[in-house]
Amino acid sequence: MAGIYIHIPFCKQACSYCDFHFSTNLSRKQDVINAILQEIKQRKNYLKEEPIETIYLGGGTPSLLNLDELTSLFDALHQSFEIHESAEITLEANPDDLTKEKLIDLKQTSINRLSIGVQPFFEEDLRFMNRAHSAIEAVQSIKDAQHVGFEQISIDLIFGSQTTTNKMWESNLDQFFELNISHLSAYSLTIEEKTALANKVDKGLLANVDDEKNYTQYLMLQTKIKEQGYEQYELSNYCKNSAFSKHNSSYWFGKQYLGIGPSAHSFDGNSRQWNIRNNALYCKALKDRTAYFEKETLTEIDRYHEYLITSLRTKWGVSLPFVQSSFSSSISTHFSQVLHQLDRERIILSDERLSVKNEFLFQSDEVVRSLMIDKI
Repeated sequence: MAGIYIHIPFCKQACSYCDFHFSTNLSRKQDVINAILQEIKQRKNYLKEEPIETIYLGGGTPSLLNLDELTSLFDALHQSFEIHESAEITLEANPDDLTKEKLIDLKQTSINRLSIGVQPFFEEDLRFMNRAHSAIEAVQSIKDAQHVGFEQISIDLIFGSQTTTNKMWESNLDQFFELNISHLSAYSLTIEEKTALANKVDKGLLANVDDEKNYTQYLMLQTKIKEQGYEQYELSNYCKNSAFSKHNSSYWFGKQYLGIGPSAHSFDGNSRQWNIRNNALYCKALKDRTAYFEKETLTEIDRYHEYLITSLRTKWGVSLPFVQSSFSSSISTHFSQVLHQLDRERIILSDERLSVKNEFLFQSDEVVRSLMIDKI
């Protein structure tokens, strides 16, 4: 089984923290969609006829697409790939796009899961992040989606913002629980280069993120999520009733996936590809049938490091037998030697698995770095 990611590189306005590839100029939207349709045809053999078990429309803001545009994408996908009948098909959406009429349209498509970018439920946080929706719209969009019949709903929340007090973060979580949503993605605010927030920090107009407050709010999340019967299955992801994101989990399990659209990444098990991060150049390359992506073949050390990075973010952790059977004796010996030097207060270790305790997942990179190897 494999997955497909489609990047829709358009937004109504630029969020102050976002460094993803997007444009607020929607005049080229149809050109990009046409190029994406062309790429779908060109890349139909990339996954070697593997059945598709997940499709994820991300961005950008995919909820800007209308019913005809979405239908054209799904028609093209079905023509080029074998889509499993129970495939998880997710659309990222902003609350202000999810009117009742829009939700009814979305129910006519193959989409069966919504990932709604709430971020905070407070107006001052929304203004700070330059979000396009209001707190009222955030709550109403979720209720309307549930009413229309979307059973699989996830929301994004951001903690650690300069404007988010501990009390506000607790209220955000209480609102999430009250709405009875099965999945949460919760992210610590980070100041990414070339964003509006980074510009303000560089000019001394804004204090940087407070690491201590970040960690405090992360621990608050750990406590409240357990109290409400949710399970943390990855550093930033929580669910109840085993409502894991199948698509995101496929990344952490090292499954193959195809990325379509400007800036999208692909992985076939041995190499990675990434598309041009420019809408105009992407469209021109697809039209002219010239190269629109770069490719990197992974070394054994690359594959080992990627396995550590992805696995140790999750509750499933690293499989010790997999390391022994999948990598050279130099790597497996190094792994075994360092393994027994790790801080046992932070890890869970058995004969089969190594994982990081939930309260220390926030610092899982430290465990990863200790297990890395420079050369073989």
